[in-house]
This record gives sequence, structure tokens and C-alpha cells, in this order.
Amino acid sequence: MPGSPETADRSSRVVVAVPPHLRDQFFTAEVWQELERAAALTVLDDHSDREALEAALPGARALILSWRAPKVDAGLLAHADRLELVAHTGSAVAPYVTEDVFRRGILVTQAGDEMARPVAEVALAFTLSLLHRIQRFDHALRGGQDWAAASTAPPRHEIHGSDIGVIGASRTGRAYIRMVRAMGARVSVTDPFLSDADAEALGVRSVPLETLLSGSRIVAVHAPVTEETHRMIGAEQLALMPDGAGLVNTARSWLVDEDALLAELTTGRLDAAIDVYDAEPLPVGHPFRALPNVLLTPHQAAGSVECRQRLGTSAVNEVLRLLAGRPPVHAVTAEALARLR
Repeated sequence: MPGSPETADRSSRVVVAVPPHLRDQFFTAEVWQELERAAALTVLDDHSDREALEAALPGARALILSWRAPKVDAGLLAHADRLELVAHTGSAVAPYVTEDVFRRGILVTQAGDEMARPVAEVALAFTLSLLHRIQRFDHALRGGQDWAAASTAPPRHEIHGSDIGVIGASRTGRAYIRMVRAMGARVSVTDPFLSDADAEALGVRSVPLETLLSGSRIVAVHAPVTEETHRMIGAEQLALMPDGAGLVNTARSWLVDEDALLAELTTGRLDAAIDVYDAEPLPVGHPFRALPNVLLTPHQAAGSVECRQRLGTSAVNEVLRLLAGRPPVHAVTAEALARLR
């Protein structure tokens, strides 16, 4: 680990605003002991309690936070006289920090790199399911259809030789590209920031969104959440997809017009595999739940044991680097925050 106990400042204090069930998943005993040896810890079980966080911040040099924590804004910073680092155990920091943090010169880090592989693996699993119509067979058998009726499905395809479209050459998008290409897929990518050299190195074609949608058997969404990407996939875009094609979304519901997607899926023309929704938890009576051509998971693409442990280790490593006088590895800039939602 960067920043050993011998080099860290034991007089420093770190606030850990992570609930107990996530602490158990994020921090192995070894990692937690390393943090305890390096600094005095203030641990908040109710990590969403703003008043408790305000009371804990005075004198703290670092804050480790997780999902649903209070946003670190000017009000919280008024209590943070020594704060130098906010280390998020997740990927998207925009919901948790404001520009006030950067104006104070406080470092902000995230652990998104650690999520890329497991989310890409789930996107790959979704892709294979849609290609082979597994969700349709499962729904039919569980719904009580007889064997012959349950065996009927639209044409099925192997991933080898299939045209796969990827929206966004993000960390996760690139991990997914490597996986599907290793299985013989032909990959097209839409990303305004993907250079010709990067496309060549990835072994993909860089194409406009309309070309990607109309020419792909599976479309996987891996774009970031920005003003420009809000509902970038709507009714007009879905209509371009060929009959029998599938949409994979393990990124954010922000990117897809959910009402338009529901309308298209209700016709049975397309299939979809979805991990993220406008309303979470997904209501029990939501129409998605009844559709035979839809595979659903409850926003758990990054929920593997290994991923959760890497998230915690990444955040702790950033704290140890700070205490040892070293620069962060996964810093977020004010400019990047301004682009993100």
C-alpha cells in the first residue's frame, strides 16, 4: 500500500462516512488495519446524517464517503478547517461535491477505474443473453407456458461475427470492447472524443450514432452523464435499430428516454437488458417487470465481492498517499466536475 504506517502522520484524523454494511464489503481487515495505523478514525454509521458529519469534520484531514452521503458544499466546509481530501468509494462524484471544494484547494478522488471490469462483464452477460434470447425463455417457463410455446423465440445469434455497437469509449466501454472482440464480435463505436488512433488501437470502427444504431445487433451504452448525453437514446434513435436488436444499459438511465424505451419494448420489436432506472428502487408494478423481452437487474453491475473490495482499497490508498505527502492517483478536476452531472 502507498504510504506505510512508518511514513504516515498518526496525529491526523480521517472521517469515514460509510454505512456498516458497505464498510464490511469495501474494507478488508488488512486494509482497515492499515488505515487505523495511519490515522485516528471517526466512523459515522449513519453516513447520511448531515449534522453528524458537520460535527465530525473539524480537525479532519480526509473524508472517505460513499453513496447517499451529504453533498460536501460550502455549509459543510465551514466545519472542515483542515480538510485536504474527499475520497469517494464510487465513481460519480458530482452528487457529492460542489465547486466550493475545489475553490478551497481540497483534493477529490474517485474509484471508478475499479468498476470498469465487473460492469463490462455484466454488459457482456447481458449481450449474450439478448443474442440467445435467454430472458424470453426464462420468462416463458416461469410464466407457465408449455414446452413447445416456451421454445419459440425470435432468431438467435452467436456473438462471433455479430455487429456490436458501443456508445461511449469510457473505461467500462473499453473493457467491454476488449471482451466482445475477444469473442469474435465486430465492434463499432460512437464517441466524439475517440481519436482515429485510439479507434485503430481498440480494433473498432468509429461511426456516427445513427450508423451505429441502424447497423448493430446489440447496442451497449457506456457514455458518461453530461448535459449533452441526456436522453441521447430516444424514440427517434430506437426506431433506427433493426427488428430483433437488443439494447444493453449498465451505465445510467440518464442516457436513455425510459418512456420511449418502454413504448418500443412493449411492441416486442426490440429486446433490452437494463441495470439502471429513472426510479430506484424500480417500483414493483413497473411495466418493465412484466415484459418477456426484458432482462432486469437492480443496479448491481458493480456489486461483485472483488469490485467492492477494490473500491474501498482505492479510497484508503488515496488517504494514505495524502498522509505520506504523495499526490493522488485518481483525482477529479474542477473542469471534469463541471462537465458531469
